Amino acid sequence: MWILGLSAYYHDSAACLVRDGEVVAAAQEERFSRKKHDHRFPAAAVQFCLRHAGIAARDLDLVVFYDKPLQKFERLLETYLDYAPSGLRSFIQAMPLWLREKLWMREEIAKQCGFEGRVLFTEHHESHAASAFFPSPFESAAILTIDGVGEWATSSYGWGRGNEIHLLAEMHFPHSLGLLYSAFTYYTGFKVNCGEYKVMGLAPYGEPRYTQKMLDELVDVRQDGSLRLNMRYFNYCQGLTMTNRAFDRLFGGPPRKPEAPLTQREMDLARSVQEVTELVMMRMAQHVHKVTGERRLCLAGGVALNCVGNGRILREGPYEQLWIQPAAGDAGGALGAALSAWYQYGGRSRSTTEVCGPHSDGMRGAFLGPEFSPQEIRDFLHAAGARYHEVDHRALPDRVAALLAEEKVVGWFQGRMEFGPRALGARSILGDPRSPRMQSVMNLKIKFRESFRPFAPSVLRERVSDYFQMDCDSPYMLLVAPVRDELRISMTEGQQRLFGIEKLNVPRSTIPAVTHVDYSARIQTVRREENPLYYDLLRAFERRTGCPVLVNTSFNVRGEPIVCTPEQAYTCFMRTEMDYLALGDYLLDKRAQGELAETKAWQEEFQLD
Repeated sequence: MWILGLSAYYHDSAACLVRDGEVVAAAQEERFSRKKHDHRFPAAAVQFCLRHAGIAARDLDLVVFYDKPLQKFERLLETYLDYAPSGLRSFIQAMPLWLREKLWMREEIAKQCGFEGRVLFTEHHESHAASAFFPSPFESAAILTIDGVGEWATSSYGWGRGNEIHLLAEMHFPHSLGLLYSAFTYYTGFKVNCGEYKVMGLAPYGEPRYTQKMLDELVDVRQDGSLRLNMRYFNYCQGLTMTNRAFDRLFGGPPRKPEAPLTQREMDLARSVQEVTELVMMRMAQHVHKVTGERRLCLAGGVALNCVGNGRILREGPYEQLWIQPAAGDAGGALGAALSAWYQYGGRSRSTTEVCGPHSDGMRGAFLGPEFSPQEIRDFLHAAGARYHEVDHRALPDRVAALLAEEKVVGWFQGRMEFGPRALGARSILGDPRSPRMQSVMNLKIKFRESFRPFAPSVLRERVSDYFQMDCDSPYMLLVAPVRDELRISMTEGQQRLFGIEKLNVPRSTIPAVTHVDYSARIQTVRREENPLYYDLLRAFERRTGCPVLVNTSFNVRGEPIVCTPEQAYTCFMRTEMDYLALGDYLLDKRAQGELAETKAWQEEFQLD
């Protein structure tokens, strides 16, 4: 039985194909359209899924959409009536897309996919819950979903057991932890639904000077983690911005303009809202444990991408194990919708043995996107006039490890593309974590992004506890843990007096390129069963250097989605200061290539002050 799951029309639209309960293919539309966080109907992602499986739309048994558009429309109308007439401008701006596309999902699916069969609709947080539990390695678990807003719900909790999910309670719009965090994303000058991870990365540079003010004035956090926002300070119900002038007065001025210099205020605001977020996440997790009695917790929803909060739940919460959906945001809703239909609507049985197979969970390491054959890659390289060396597949890890040990930056394009926001060793840019200059080089000369942004380490699973205060799987880079004390470099008295971004270039450990300013790291553990070639690269680097860790950042530059095709990888390689590109079994040296047209102008567009 073939089931196609879809998410669309908010952000990160995606498609996922499930065959008899097995996730076969999944991808976000942005990877094909090259429009970051593309919200449009995922037509190209659908075609990829069908093509990968070798089927046509007529072979599908069901198509399932990840939320209920009519209920969302009801929320829009009721919210407008509650705030009328002040919300007229935003209401009028929203109406055309609703009347043209969002309310006609069955017709849009028939038009875009050529599918005339049965279409189902799940509730938004049911999709998140299904994406969290059904691919997990747990027979039973508590479930917690937290995001901005679905139809009406902004968070929910319950439990999963076998092929059943039962959601016990939910919190409703406009009271939302996700929207609170997005309000501060907007206020600190970053893009909503895009820049929240920048706020999380900025937080360790600040002090929690505004935490108590937030708890006193903005948000009432209950003991069970539920919350109520003081809507006097917010504008998202009726306006085109997240916050208003009362919010400006509360925090001492207007929002930071995008690309304006970061000040201590933005750093302190980021730290403060991060602390409030962790407080809510911890209380929610503890309450769900008290209600369900489960020893394991599954997480999804956009707030589940807050890996700092996830790390705290793991270290301090009452659970023995966590499992977090790698595409925790709206993209993962497509996957959850399809699995919900298979297990709950179809009533199919579920066992973790069937779900996981040879993998640690049902996500196949999140390697669910397109892949390209050696012939396809070679044909592209010939057409592009690129100069390359073909390397035996078995020798590639040693060759690339040698380059990385010389502080070269290497683009790594191998196998199937990842599903979700993280590069996990298929579409990655790699570096030596021991290098004190690697973070600034990769941020400014390769990623063209803000200098404060931290990089994540990939580490051999069996060596993770030698480097970090953690000893569990973290295959999807969704847990933050401290670097071990014995690897840390103590700050001098002078360094301790530094403020904010001044701390950036102070080495914090023997792996400084992946150690954040607060001695933490966002960790990806790598097992050979999930990604054998990447695992072999880490082992080869360890043999050369004694270090089983690599810097791993996504293969893209600021403002662009992660690369999908060999052509996109080559173009990104040529337009940046990467040294080498491992494109399948073909190794390219930047020095041997000619100039790529428009490179200089393109680089200038992304340069930061």
